[in-house]
This record gives sequence, structure tokens and C-alpha cells, in this order.
Amino acid sequence: MRTITTDRLLLRPWQEDDAGFLLDLESRWEVVRFLGAHPTPMRTREEALASIRRRRALDHPVHGIWVIATADGAPVGNLLLKPIRLSAGEPSGGPDEVEIGWHLHPDAWGHGYATEAAQAVLHDAFGRGLARVLAVTDPGNHASQAVCRRLGLTALGRTTRYYDTVNELFEGSPRMVAG
Repeated sequence: MRTITTDRLLLRPWQEDDAGFLLDLESRWEVVRFLGAHPTPMRTREEALASIRRRRALDHPVHGIWVIATADGAPVGNLLLKPIRLSAGEPSGGPDEVEIGWHLHPDAWGHGYATEAAQAVLHDAFGRGLARVLAVTDPGNHASQAVCRRLGLTALGRTTRYYDTVNELFEGSPRMVAG
């Protein structure tokens, strides 16, 4: 998987030695509370290592799951661009149902890292031929919805099509998304 850089950030593949950071990040309720229908904080280093192995298994020329790190290498969060999981019983929408998502450590909130990282990944992905991106946010996750708006994504309203829960759906394409 490729590394993507911005002026302030480095988006790189997850490594096993990131397990301590991932456990710290995803053991926090304030970080995972909006992730899926049944958010569950991570509890053990073994769970973190298994999660890193799953993240690294996503081997694709466009999709990926990256560590968001500052220019000095300090990890601050996670950014994903991958096929989105449909709710049970939903018909497949095809290969263009790709989601972008992020979650950051509370110490990194409010610095613009999510927007900057997502812009860089979208610029890279659209340059590689991705035609459309979706973002789903919990209806109460106003911070992520603000990031979607800053990215230039269009709000499409509420949906239950993904992750077996109610989400606010956003959509973007190369011509719509700020770069």
C-alpha cells in the first residue's frame, strides 16, 4: 500500500508496532461511539494486532486503511477508503460503493487533520480512477458531518442501507470534492 503525504501529515500503512497506539485509540468510548450499529471499545493488544492484520490485508491499488501521522511520525488517527458494508438484505450497488471514513485520537481533535488527510486520500484515489465516494456518519456525529461538508461532499439525507443502522449519507465525486 502506498504512503500519502501532505504538508503536515503522513498517511502510511499500519504496522504491528502501531498496536499500542491503535489500542489506545480504539479503547476510548469517545472515539468508537459512532462506529457502526454496536460500537465496542477495543480491550486487548491481541485485538489491536488482529485489527492491524485485517487492515493490512486490504491490498488494492486505490483502497486502503492508513495511519494518520504528523510529519514527525506521531500517530494521531485512522483513515479508511474501502468498499462499504451493506446492511443485511440490501441489494449490492456495485463496485462504486466505496466509503471514506476517519477517526482520530481526542488529543488530535480540532486541528484539521481529518479534513487534510481525507482531502489527500481523495485526491490520490480520484487521480487513480475512483469515480465516486460515500461517507456515512452517525446522525449525532456533527464533527464528522462538518468534515464531510469541508471536503465538498453532498449531504443526501438519512439511510439504513449501510452497517445495519441509521446514518447520514454524503457523496462526492472528482468534480465535487475540494482538493
